[in-house]
Amino acid sequence: MAEVSQQSATLANAGAPGANRRNGGPEQWANDLTPVGAADWSFDFAGHLLERAGFSGTPDEIARLAGMTPEAAVASLTEYRAIANDHLAPFERSDVWDPSLRDFPVSRVAATELAEKTGQAMGVRIKPSGERRLQPVVDRFFYWLRATVLETRRLAYWWADRMVATNRPLEEKMALFWHGHFATGEEKIRDYRKMEQQLALFHRRATGNFRDLLRDVARDPAMLAYLDAAQNVKGAPNENFAREVMELFTMGVGNYSERDIREAARAFTGWIDDDLAFKVDVAKHDDGQKTFLGRSGNFDGLDILDIILDQKITAEFIAGKIYRFFVREELPLGLQAQLGALLRDNNYEVTPLLRTLFLSRDFYSAPSFGTHIKGPTEFVVSTYRKLGVKRLPGIPDLYTVSRELGQILLNPPTVAGWAQGRSWITPGLLLARGNLARDIMFPDIINFTDPNFSPGREVKRVNDRILAGMDIRVATLEDGPAEGGGMGGMEGGGEKTMANVIASAEDFNTRYGSLVGWQEAVRRVKPIPRAAAQFDLAKMVMAAGAKTSADAVDHLLLRLLRVPVDGQVRRTLTEFLDRQLGTSDLGQAATYLERPLRLVAHLIMSSPQFQLG
Repeated sequence: MAEVSQQSATLANAGAPGANRRNGGPEQWANDLTPVGAADWSFDFAGHLLERAGFSGTPDEIARLAGMTPEAAVASLTEYRAIANDHLAPFERSDVWDPSLRDFPVSRVAATELAEKTGQAMGVRIKPSGERRLQPVVDRFFYWLRATVLETRRLAYWWADRMVATNRPLEEKMALFWHGHFATGEEKIRDYRKMEQQLALFHRRATGNFRDLLRDVARDPAMLAYLDAAQNVKGAPNENFAREVMELFTMGVGNYSERDIREAARAFTGWIDDDLAFKVDVAKHDDGQKTFLGRSGNFDGLDILDIILDQKITAEFIAGKIYRFFVREELPLGLQAQLGALLRDNNYEVTPLLRTLFLSRDFYSAPSFGTHIKGPTEFVVSTYRKLGVKRLPGIPDLYTVSRELGQILLNPPTVAGWAQGRSWITPGLLLARGNLARDIMFPDIINFTDPNFSPGREVKRVNDRILAGMDIRVATLEDGPAEGGGMGGMEGGGEKTMANVIASAEDFNTRYGSLVGWQEAVRRVKPIPRAAAQFDLAKMVMAAGAKTSADAVDHLLLRLLRVPVDGQVRRTLTEFLDRQLGTSDLGQAATYLERPLRLVAHLIMSSPQFQLG
């Protein structure tokens, strides 16, 4: 869209954005936990609160908070359990899972070896004779790989839709925080049901007690599967969970020894997931004496967690991470110790900590105001909420957008979750954010492709050969039954002659299995609704009482930004809108106002200021 591309140059030539902030508190408020007073409270403070403790909102929603006392405004976000949220529907599962998939093989190789040994796998028998005797098993294996991926995308869409539509934004913001803190991903777990169950846990414990949350997460099937609990057995402990629970989840690096890790791992032996339930395999549990963080005893996993929670550093670590997520990256050690003591004194209840932060002068001080770089999910959700959109649109596609921006919900890159702050912004990622702004304002309905219906080049190649009546064995026979595993089994091979194919007498064809599995998964997984976002900028601007193009620009800046642009940029935006309208009088341009306003909104949403909250 050439005209949209020209706008970016227009704004860039207008001059660098100003460094001024929109009415943040004094610099000396930094690190001061004293509550702000009623005389300090303002529309800008309320907007800052809603941006950080939620996902922003419309000017009307901000004005509603601004009309309260600071205490009441904060309570309306933190004390959310009494707020009705009945309009949010529960996740509606597709009919893709059955009990035969419970002990899903770790690889395609494991699936076919099991089938050769026992005559069946995943509830599917091998053929007694004929071509490709193991093909039904391979088809089944790839069916579940694809089905659980597609269903997890539906679950992520459902969750992001909740973020857009919820009346309890802090509940969703905290669930997002815990998902990044206790990071697990479907790519390894391969069971959307476990991801759904863990997400429900994060919602249930969102602002509750961290001790309860930690104990629940440690016994959560998704975490047990993700950190290889099944391999943690008496006599040969696997240290994955023991290491991560201290390094990433509770204490931070440098506050424990390698011996502490080994001893903790012994305490967690025998902890396994029994499908969607927690189970202790007594035969695999080490019930011997252990010494951990200076204490000795016949400890089990819960004892280890309690000892960790008794450490002063644990409360400081958790309080510090929550602070950096909601307030700012720079946290002096003295303030972190103060926040840690607050968390400990409240027996690890999170709500008192959040209430203190959101009411503090520090939270509204100049260093905290408009300095947070939004993560991709925050960026997407806050954009829709600022525009008054009530449901997450299916165009543009959430999965595609998330992949391009660097944060795919329910699939963090590692157990450490996602890096924050400046890691979200590179030249390429900034361009991707601008492209998203364009796609929201000017959705490309004509060229839109549902990624759930795009299986990849290799699968399409097999499908095309079948449709053309060609023998798939000539082009798609893999290198051998021992190759592959996971979706990677689709790779490799190359063309072989018919003589080689016949001589190999293949028992299965991996690429054909991937095609059949994908077709079956797409048939059974419910589709994601596909529609563009519904909003009307012209109505918003006129309802705000705008009369001139300058008024319209001011309203869009107020609605979309927490950090203002400087006067030169504002004048450039106004002049641009004047040219698009052919007048500065909105009344004269009322019949064709929408598209020019969307052009201006795209300019604003492509600015550096729009990345900040």
